[in-house]
Amino acid sequence: MAKKNPPAGGKTTKTAKKKSTLKVTEHGKVFVSATFNNTLVTFTNDKGDTIAWSTAGASGFKGTRKSTPFAATSAVEQAARKAIEKGLRTVEVYVKGPGSGRDASLRAIKAAGLSISLIADVTPIPHNGPRAKNKRRV
Repeated sequence: MAKKNPPAGGKTTKTAKKKSTLKVTEHGKVFVSATFNNTLVTFTNDKGDTIAWSTAGASGFKGTRKSTPFAATSAVEQAARKAIEKGLRTVEVYVKGPGSGRDASLRAIKAAGLSISLIADVTPIPHNGPRAKNKRRV
């Protein structure tokens, strides 16, 4: 029988998973993006490399339930558990967006056992931005 050629690119079918050499210290940052439809949470180390992340959608909520404070709480708890396992203890929290998960996420971070050293609101606010639409004439 003829020899089988390896797939294009020269890689075999079994690919070895790259082991993460992420440096996790006790201090890190948490970025919470609270939109009207979802809440995204990312735990990073001091440099900004992602340690753990979660969303209300990834926590199993669908539709309008994703935008609730409870969904935000469960998303934060899920990500915080992973981050604490890897050695995170104190965090700086950066909250962005107008969603209902803003306050709930802060409470969940505290309840998960992480100490908060800073809370900052980084919601982008236009300093007069683009030209506004014309006012409607009736």
